[in-house]
Amino acid sequence: MKIFYGWRITAAACTLQFMLAALLNQAFGAYVATLAQEEGWSKTALSGAAAMQSVEAAIIGPALGWIIDRFGSQNMVRAGVLFFASGFLLFSQINTLVGFYISSVMMAIGASMAGYFPLSVCLIQWFERYRARALSIMSLGLGLGGLMVPLVALSIQHYGWRNTAFASGIIAFLMGMPLSRYIKNRPEDMGLTVDGELKSSLQESSNAQATGTSQNEFTARQALRTRAFWLLGLGHGLALLVVTSVNVHAITHLKEGLGYSVSQASLAILLMTVAQLGGVLLGVTFGDRFEKRKVAAICMLFHALGLLMLTYATHPIEIAAFAIFHGVAWGLRGPFMQAIRADYFGRNSIGMILGLSAVIIALGQIAGPLIAGVLADMTGNYKTGFTILSLIAACGSLLFIFAKKPEHPEFIHP
Repeated sequence: MKIFYGWRITAAACTLQFMLAALLNQAFGAYVATLAQEEGWSKTALSGAAAMQSVEAAIIGPALGWIIDRFGSQNMVRAGVLFFASGFLLFSQINTLVGFYISSVMMAIGASMAGYFPLSVCLIQWFERYRARALSIMSLGLGLGGLMVPLVALSIQHYGWRNTAFASGIIAFLMGMPLSRYIKNRPEDMGLTVDGELKSSLQESSNAQATGTSQNEFTARQALRTRAFWLLGLGHGLALLVVTSVNVHAITHLKEGLGYSVSQASLAILLMTVAQLGGVLLGVTFGDRFEKRKVAAICMLFHALGLLMLTYATHPIEIAAFAIFHGVAWGLRGPFMQAIRADYFGRNSIGMILGLSAVIIALGQIAGPLIAGVLADMTGNYKTGFTILSLIAACGSLLFIFAKKPEHPEFIHP
């Protein structure tokens, strides 16, 4: 039996996500902890690099969405791999904080162009019935990449952060360029149909989309006028308050606040990643069976509880509990964010809709690491910052509860 090409794209997307997570997303904290010690840069200054990465996503997100909707994902992914690899090569040579910022932004631009955003749009175009499953499988790459964090930490410890960064750039290029060839824009371009269904079974819905009468297809302008668009964006942003703070500061907190070495701290990130994989697998198995916004609301409470456990940990068991709660919540909730938007607003303008959402989401990505870093410099530890972020995330669960599916304006009765 011939495998539907959409699943091949899913496998390639999963591998690309693995590469990005292993080399940067979840390994960034190891670089931050090392640079803080070797270069003496403050936590606020180092957090600024993470904030600039998020500012980059907010600035170029709508432009990326517009480009993807009109020209597809493949060329963008290929260009993103080049930016990502070049950013790492530059990073390996920097000697100043300004150089660190520039290389961080280059890596972030590459990750945006070759990562979750364009790959999600691509899979949304290829799947409808199995959308949450495909997006969850892609997110397995993020979790599997996190398993490499201890290896990156060991490499930094034994070979230095410069050599590790240089090798990461070479690996990114050699892995990413071949994988980009598998990314295809829409099934219709290859004479295929969404989900690999028979053409006759989709003829009616295709005709509806062609005439603009589908209740599921919103333009970006129409989506912006719905309450759901803003509630989903704000909820997603509050979730990333915790996620980005943990990625940037957890290893430093475990090292400086709780007395663990970088290698020992990376083991906590390893356990968190295993739990994240468990959450993703739950999404693969059950993702298309439950109401996604309610699952996301529960996950927000798990994020908050996990961060509180990390903040006030006095025993390794509490650190393990943080890793499990936060990891499962991240793995289960993450793929649902784009799946919910596609379920609510359709796929015709999904690139632009996701790009506009990125502007809102970036507020959480920027604020999380900065709040934690600034308050850590002011108070001498992460307790105040992490506590505030966890309470905000807990309140954010209400945003998903109220983010109900909107009715298309053309079908609202006067």
